[in-house]
Amino acid sequence: MDFSIVTEATGTPVTREALSMMYTRYRLAAEYCENKDVLKVACGSGQGLGYLATKVGRVVGGDCTEKLLRVASRHYHGRMPLVRLDAQMLPFKDQSFDVVILYEAIYYLVRPDQFLAESRRVLRDQGTILISTVNKEWSDFNPSPLSARYFSAQELGELLKSQGFNAELYGAFPVCGESIKDRTLSLLKRAAVQLHLIPKTMKGKGFLKRLFLGRLVPIPPEIVDGMAELEPLVPLTAGTCLSRYKVLYAVGHAR
Repeated sequence: MDFSIVTEATGTPVTREALSMMYTRYRLAAEYCENKDVLKVACGSGQGLGYLATKVGRVVGGDCTEKLLRVASRHYHGRMPLVRLDAQMLPFKDQSFDVVILYEAIYYLVRPDQFLAESRRVLRDQGTILISTVNKEWSDFNPSPLSARYFSAQELGELLKSQGFNAELYGAFPVCGESIKDRTLSLLKRAAVQLHLIPKTMKGKGFLKRLFLGRLVPIPPEIVDGMAELEPLVPLTAGTCLSRYKVLYAVGHAR
């Protein structure tokens, strides 16, 4: 399956918030990856690989879409290994990495449990897995046309625990919705989702975003510090209103 049409690849025009989401993901990764061997699964066109390479001992990028890997290869010129792979059948030896990262892709996997089992296999003792995903409980949630299944915070935590990980869950990018404009845009988006009017490709979505949100900015080929606003992560507890967060993050510690 070609995921390039739904991937925020290099050069894709996005909102400032989308850039902030990307930057926040990799700043989180940097906290867990310093001087470690890291596997970035679903690396796409590789915007985060260069950033990670400045923080870690070794980084390997992998994706199933050859078109996206070619974009990454043209930019990095061999600075790190790039591997075409199936996330549910990782082509690495047992205990090859300290950290496995899967950002904004778990919902594309037909067997996410198999991916986690494979991640547990290739992780060393006390290894870590980092996952981010759109929150399906967010009121403006819009599923990707190529997706298999989305997870709530509870479901994601249970999935990690079932595959040998102790899970920490966080939310970020809370819904504001205070202004009349915000509420109007939210209502329009929900109506468009219900009527199946949201374009299926990043190109089509870009047109609507320009129309309703104004100027967009292209995704750079490589993330750098300070490129966007850094959003704080909020630990999710029993009393948290989960529907107010757009993005979920999970940190799994191998047992």
